[in-house]
Amino acid sequence: GIPMEIIVGKMFKLEIWETLLSSMRTGEVSEFWCDAIHTGMYALVSRGMRRIAEGRDPLEGQKHRCGMGNMFDYHSTGYADLDELQRTPQPLIFIMELFRVEEPSAYKRDTWAMSQEEKLAAVPVLHSEGNRLVLRKEFRQAAAKYQEAVICLRNLQAKEKPWEDGWLKLESLVTPLVLNYCQCQLELGEYYEVLEHTTELLQKHNDNAKAYFKRAKAHAAVWNEREAREDFLRVAHLDASMAAAVKKELKQLGERMRKKHVEDRKRYQGLF
Repeated sequence: GIPMEIIVGKMFKLEIWETLLSSMRTGEVSEFWCDAIHTGMYALVSRGMRRIAEGRDPLEGQKHRCGMGNMFDYHSTGYADLDELQRTPQPLIFIMELFRVEEPSAYKRDTWAMSQEEKLAAVPVLHSEGNRLVLRKEFRQAAAKYQEAVICLRNLQAKEKPWEDGWLKLESLVTPLVLNYCQCQLELGEYYEVLEHTTELLQKHNDNAKAYFKRAKAHAAVWNEREAREDFLRVAHLDASMAAAVKKELKQLGERMRKKHVEDRKRYQGLF
């Protein structure tokens, strides 16, 4: 019930569809006969579309993101007619209706569809949008913006050699975005998410005081007292300007733990 969108020039799996659609006018309905040489990938495309139409994730249960990789693993699309088409490729007839054509500048593309230059240009925009949403206390939406910016940068980093200049320059942009994302997750109460991302960050940058501070707050929230204290003390050691904030957090942690111990004693006394 939802029209399909194709971004022309971005190597859609079934390349012939781009050729067909580019020959049509808006509002036109056309029928095309395509030789089997052009339809080899149709079974994989159709499989994904069918799963979406069934309300399922097209990647659900897959070991790979690549459709062909999954075919090698499972030897089936999950649909008998498509499996038969894979075994014996056939010419196919496609009936298409073209609803709308948009200029490149009018279409808000997903990050996966952007060029390297476009991804790099999108990062400060996403960062700024995330900051604006934080000011409005819309933390979930802000986290999504920061996460999208990180994905852009990680995609670019994948083309660089780790720890060389290009990779390090991108990493310097990733770090504040991850920290902003973690702050949003703290506000949302997603403490284990914060522990995961700050720990991963600290494995690369073990002198980042802000990462230790956010991890300490997450540890404190899930009652990991020893780990929280260790991280808070590391913050004070790394950044003297944060000593006052650390002192305040340690005081609050002590009060919370004392209160918890009193409540636990009362609870256990009631059991006996």
